[in-house]
Amino acid sequence: MSLSCLPGTATLLEELDKKLMVLLRDGRTLIGYLRSVDQFANLVIHNCIERIHVKDEYGDIPLGVFVVRGENVVLLGEIEEKEELKGKLKQVSLKEILEKQAVQQAEKEETERLRAKAFKDRGLSYTAEAAYDDTY
Repeated sequence: MSLSCLPGTATLLEELDKKLMVLLRDGRTLIGYLRSVDQFANLVIHNCIERIHVKDEYGDIPLGVFVVRGENVVLLGEIEEKEELKGKLKQVSLKEILEKQAVQQAEKEETERLRAKAFKDRGLSYTAEAAYDDTY
């Protein structure tokens, strides 16, 4: 039985029970097994973790079963489990990655503050547009 609805159409049904990486609109990265999907692309992810990246290090927050509203998904892709372990990133403790994330966020905020001040000093207005990676 083929899960394809129409030739040439994309369907998430083919991704069921596969390990996926999901990038959300707010910049968070989730990794887990797709267990269910509906007509609105809402996802149910099993054994879900939130992976936090700071430079060449990462840490994972276990979330369990996680429901993602389809409109919040920016990117979704299959992860080959064999290839995942070959990465160049180094895993660190959750406490350590959260501390590094806080430092990184403070640095970004300071940069934005200095940029806004430089614009103001020149008589210009500056409004930082929040990109998805600015929040995490």
